[in-house]
Amino acid sequence: MASLELTVDFPTQGSCDSGDCFYINTVSWRNPTTPNPAETHPRIVFERLFGDGGSAAQRLSRVRDTGSILDSVTEEVNFLAKTLGRSDRTKLSEYRDSVREIEQRIQNAESQAAHSIELPDRPVDVPDSFDEYTKMMLDLVALAYQADITRVFTMIFARELSSRTFAHIGVQDQHHAVSHHRDDPELIVKKAKIDTYHVQLLSYFLSKLQATKDGNGSLLDHSLILYGGGMGDGNLHRHFDLPCLLAGKLGGRFKTGSHFAYPDKTPMTNLLVTILDKVGVRMDKLGDSTGPLDIGAS
Repeated sequence: MASLELTVDFPTQGSCDSGDCFYINTVSWRNPTTPNPAETHPRIVFERLFGDGGSAAQRLSRVRDTGSILDSVTEEVNFLAKTLGRSDRTKLSEYRDSVREIEQRIQNAESQAAHSIELPDRPVDVPDSFDEYTKMMLDLVALAYQADITRVFTMIFARELSSRTFAHIGVQDQHHAVSHHRDDPELIVKKAKIDTYHVQLLSYFLSKLQATKDGNGSLLDHSLILYGGGMGDGNLHRHFDLPCLLAGKLGGRFKTGSHFAYPDKTPMTNLLVTILDKVGVRMDKLGDSTGPLDIGAS
């Protein structure tokens, strides 16, 4: 799969104060104008990754059947393309991209690594507990990495304007309201509790990657996880001095254990350009980027 897009914060009615709600509800884009919607339901994520479960032999049999169906679909698509205008051919091209993604998943499932993974039971519904729900989604990401089904994922813990409350950690107020603390010491403490809790969930995921063997190290050794937020100061809506954390070594391309402070208003996209460069994607500019960063990469 080209990428896996997840969220554990459901959009609610009235939760978007602009006409461009997709900027709030996703952080992944197929191209400059097409957002990738984030999935909220663990059962759908599981089926997208592994079908409906079962033994390795059963999964392999199903993906082979799916491959036969795709062969016939491809023939019909080629015929249809000859009858379409320019705009419809663009939509058809996007459809073909989706088909190719499924074909890649089939090829992956036919390899031993993809179907030797011991799968949990297929999720039935979204757990009532936010803690259990988030960890279940993170477990699915870890399985997807272990099976090499995808190498890129995004996950939104909290959307902008999030109305979620965190009674289990002693915060009854809505997250968004707490972020506008107005220098109120009580609200600042509550915001720190929410941030700390989110980092604990991140730690759960990183520990899971670290405990999973992969080649000459762990999954975490061969991954790079970027964690952060889009606000340096939610109270003032400052989009600079953003909190960012990188975990993992990406196969030795990054060094760990360092803290870096950059000049004020350094674009976040400089970090993204740096990461892309280390995975072989050369980009002179991305958004408002001004150049790569020195982040202790090897």
